[in-house]
Amino acid sequence: EVQLVESGGGLVQAGGSLRLSCAASGFTFDDYVIGWFRQAPGKEREGVSCISSSDSSTLYADSVKGRFTISSDNAKNTVYLHMNSLKPEDTAVYYCAADLAPRPHLVDGWYDYWGQGTQVTVSS
Repeated sequence: EVQLVESGGGLVQAGGSLRLSCAASGFTFDDYVIGWFRQAPGKEREGVSCISSSDSSTLYADSVKGRFTISSDNAKNTVYLHMNSLKPEDTAVYYCAADLAPRPHLVDGWYDYWGQGTQVTVSS
């Protein structure tokens, strides 16, 4: 059974940091692109960042470049999203997703598997 389990969300003040984790199981981790997406209330889901588990190539949305860093620990089948300099507009439910793709992308409709999400709230 494929599972993606997010953790690490919470409440943080603006300017603070959080690290989200996405633990994967049930598929060949090294073959997949793992992405992070977020959805704020009343807004569409948007891609944040993704990483290729095979070669560690990454992609970031412009809104998070320079503040967020994605990394992968293939031995643990886990992807991390390090979020620094958080802003109130980063408040959302963050989801990780997996896609059997040759290169990183942030097209959410192409992702095959999704986690349940973790809430991130940034207070001003």
